[in-house]
Amino acid sequence: MRRINPQWLQAVRSGVNPCPFFQLLSLELKELDWGRSTLEIALEEKHLQPFGVVHGGVLAALLDAAGFWACYSQLEPGLGMTTVEMKINYLAPAREGRLVGRGRSLKLGRTLGLAEAQVFDDQGEMLAHGTTTVMVMPQMEMAGQDRLPAKFLD
Repeated sequence: MRRINPQWLQAVRSGVNPCPFFQLLSLELKELDWGRSTLEIALEEKHLQPFGVVHGGVLAALLDAAGFWACYSQLEPGLGMTTVEMKINYLAPAREGRLVGRGRSLKLGRTLGLAEAQVFDDQGEMLAHGTTTVMVMPQMEMAGQDRLPAKFLD
């Protein structure tokens, strides 16, 4: 397990959280460590579908992001990733409060990675579970990648 530079973590959070998609969903990358991530959404009316519960797409986006960032934490600098497949189980509805997505990298290889993620409500009830397959993309870099501090301390 490699040690991630805390300055890199802060710089990534500062670059990711203001991105347009995260702003659209009020999604926030809270924690990132080797093979793990935590993201949160403070629910608003915009997240609800016509029946008054959080739209499944919001849960899917949170699962996807949690799995993605868990794998990304282990990726060598200068590489990018994209999601190529997801499997989701919706377990319970949510109407209000905060959603917490927790991701865990199961395996990251040279070309593909596999992660699992769960979404919980304020009371700790699991609302959704998913797996995400990501593809490593050598020609895809995060915006501002060249200005980030060193990713690893070792």
